Amino acid sequence: MINILAFGLYAIVCAVAALALMVFNIIDAKIGALFGLVGVLCAMQIHGAILRRRTQSATSREIAELKRAGTQFAKVLEETRFKIEDARKAAETRANEQSRKIVSELQVLESLMREFASRISEKAKQVDPEEELMERRAQDTARSYLDAMGQSDLLETIRASLEENRVDLYLQPIVSLPQRKLRHYEALSRLRAEDGSIIMPAQYMKVAGPVGLMSVIDNLLLFRCVQIVRRLAQKNRGVGIFCNISGETLADAEFFPQFLDYMHHNRDLAAQIVFEFDQSCVLNAGQKGEESLIYLSNLGFALSMDHVTSLALDFDRLKSLGFRYLKVRAETLTSGMAHAQAAVAAEDLKALLQRYGVNLIAERVEDEKAVVQLLDYSVDFAQGYLFGEPRPVREDTFRAIDKVEQAPAVVPFRKAV
Repeated sequence: MINILAFGLYAIVCAVAALALMVFNIIDAKIGALFGLVGVLCAMQIHGAILRRRTQSATSREIAELKRAGTQFAKVLEETRFKIEDARKAAETRANEQSRKIVSELQVLESLMREFASRISEKAKQVDPEEELMERRAQDTARSYLDAMGQSDLLETIRASLEENRVDLYLQPIVSLPQRKLRHYEALSRLRAEDGSIIMPAQYMKVAGPVGLMSVIDNLLLFRCVQIVRRLAQKNRGVGIFCNISGETLADAEFFPQFLDYMHHNRDLAAQIVFEFDQSCVLNAGQKGEESLIYLSNLGFALSMDHVTSLALDFDRLKSLGFRYLKVRAETLTSGMAHAQAAVAAEDLKALLQRYGVNLIAERVEDEKAVVQLLDYSVDFAQGYLFGEPRPVREDTFRAIDKVEQAPAVVPFRKAV
């Protein structure tokens, strides 16, 4: 529309100019008409040239913008390619690292199985047949056939349980008070006999301890704990595992340095594994044992003390060794502080431990009455059948972990093991 108006305006101007020339007799009519027509054509050509110039400029700008956009797109595409390549390399690195760890752990397990079989064979040869017969006769009246077993039979049962993968890891929750939210698990090992009977620690330790097998069993427990922690880490859970280490293992000059070296290469798990030692083990650790505890703590692993029978402790020394948790029976806190030689009352124990950076955990909590008293003592963590009994680790355990936000308030009463 604008172009049509412009062309009309050009025609009017040229016609007026030609008419003026004819009125003043400058040119005749024919030449005036020709002049007007030529003027209109020239104006139209000039207007068209201007329009083409503008169109070319706009097109040039658009082409330049397209080129810039193409250059930016190519740059983004190249950066994306580099990011994808970096992500692929990082994934391969993580996969290779995970594979190396798995292979390393399998090699550790294979070595343990060979060592375990070797020790059992050596011990079985040392059993005196007459002594074995006397032991069998003395245990004929036992209620459990496991308790009635002779030493060699129990060793054979333990060996068979290991060879046939009848070794179960049980987890018992440790909750916070008063919310009763899951904070940690304590890992417990159980062996299963061929008929499905559970071999409890009290049963296998009486055989494994004297013959030096506890370090092997502890290492198997550690191996399982590492697997569980890695599974928990995949689910981004802030749940730790308490892993028990026996006094025999701590004193094993051959095994414990290997254990420390293994944990040095797995110190990325330090935030999720707490190593637990009983009180008698710590008090009788000696200089070498205490150096091992300090080394383990320096790797970043927290330590816990359980089976506490006396609260007459050097808490400053415990702190220097790396202990961050102290487990005390609920019964001791509620009615046995004097018998435990405690220097403070139960309601002041938490404040005392806090000064040394030690957390108090009340264990063997079995009824709501004890919980009420523990809350009066400001106890932060608790463990016992009231909050959950030890359960074997299976695939559904991990699904349950994702759902558990609060431990059950009441479970069927069972006496603590």
